[in-house]
Amino acid sequence: MTETIRPALRLRPSEQRGILLLGDLLAGAVAVAGALYFWKRYALFQMIATGMPPNRAERLLEVPVPFWFYLLPLAWILLMIELYEPHAAANWGRTLRGIALAAVLGLMGYSVVFTINLDPNSLPRIAIGGFLVLAAGVTLAWRAVYIRIYTTSGLARRVLVVGAGKAGTTLAAVYTGLKPRPFTLVGYVDDDQQKRGKAYEGLRVLGGTSDLTRIIEDLHVSDVVVAITGEIAGTAFQRILDAQELGVEVSRMPILYEEMTGRVPVHHLESDWVIRSFVDDVRVSGLYDVSKRLMDLLAASVGLALFVLTYLPLALATILDSGRPILYGQTRYGRTGKIFKIFKFRTMRQDAEADGATRPAEINDPRVTRLGRLLRRTRLDELPQFWNVLRGEMSTVGPRAERPELIPAYQRQIPFYRARFLVKPGLTGWAQINHGYAATVYDTVVKLEYDLYYIKHRTLWMDLRILLRTISTVVGLRGR
Repeated sequence: MTETIRPALRLRPSEQRGILLLGDLLAGAVAVAGALYFWKRYALFQMIATGMPPNRAERLLEVPVPFWFYLLPLAWILLMIELYEPHAAANWGRTLRGIALAAVLGLMGYSVVFTINLDPNSLPRIAIGGFLVLAAGVTLAWRAVYIRIYTTSGLARRVLVVGAGKAGTTLAAVYTGLKPRPFTLVGYVDDDQQKRGKAYEGLRVLGGTSDLTRIIEDLHVSDVVVAITGEIAGTAFQRILDAQELGVEVSRMPILYEEMTGRVPVHHLESDWVIRSFVDDVRVSGLYDVSKRLMDLLAASVGLALFVLTYLPLALATILDSGRPILYGQTRYGRTGKIFKIFKFRTMRQDAEADGATRPAEINDPRVTRLGRLLRRTRLDELPQFWNVLRGEMSTVGPRAERPELIPAYQRQIPFYRARFLVKPGLTGWAQINHGYAATVYDTVVKLEYDLYYIKHRTLWMDLRILLRTISTVVGLRGR
């Protein structure tokens, strides 16, 4: 009797994010306790050093701790928002930068609050400093343990790809670009005799589907990924069922692609994918729609208030830098084909499209003015669009609002492009925070893959994550 395969540790991205959140929350709680202890020890030492009797000094320190201090672990999680994508969390360089940035932003935030509200009864700065130092140190230690566990448990998950065609090699190409790799890709099986023994993207074709059970047992495979976009032969289908009965987890290529990239593989989807994904599988609740609209109204109120406060200085700076106009308008393509007009602070020269040809913005676009670069990095140029959010033409989170002149060409060249118009366009979005500008058709394909992933998986929590990462991008001047 064939032995059942021992299941490998399988943690989906959502489960990994949950573990990261819990670990960081505990690290923040430890930092609060440590900061309070060291603050009282430090204050006691200072009082005794000035000649105060120890008993009296201890009585003076018996003051209630402000309630907000116990909420600092939640604030710490928000500051760490950049590090809740599994691939980012498993990267040492990004982890170090993220923790350092969180500590700096926390110190800057407290400095602003302390300057505005000089309450003599508030907790001394030494306690906040202690919290930030301890939170950074404990979080770094915990994240080091996570990275170690992530890489070792990931290596225990061994994946075999059924199909060495375009879909299978695309998976392998994405896999080779991951650092660190979340699992081991052992190779392919394919029934094409001409592919046997050959290597594609650095992985060999180990045999046909008739050899599937043997390969699984010999190589201790824990997962089988079906990367066949056409019909599956009856015998191949039976071998895959046999693998599943052994305890191996079987999934489809698009699922693993989404797990690795946070995108949907538009060139490897079946023709009815939109119907199955957005009609059958992903029907957002009415509660989500109402909650998101309330979030949009709140964000629009704040955004328009900032627009009013910044208009005069930005208008003056624009005139001094490159003259008039201050704002410029463009038509955009919205949900279900609705055309609407947006306004932005002008960031390009007046003759940016003097010949009338529509061109998408590029990285380091020479048409951008000196002030325009700063406005784009801080996203201040988009403040007028909160009016469109208030009117319901846009949302705070969604695909980028595209210019109608560019859409016909994209629809001809990119499959499923129209699916991005199933939701309102957004000021920010999953594609915007992960990819930036789309100056070529290839870049547009990648951004569409991010957009479709967002549409398929959108929740209020995902919207909040995107907004917080956008704020982090703005504060870090990493906008484009």
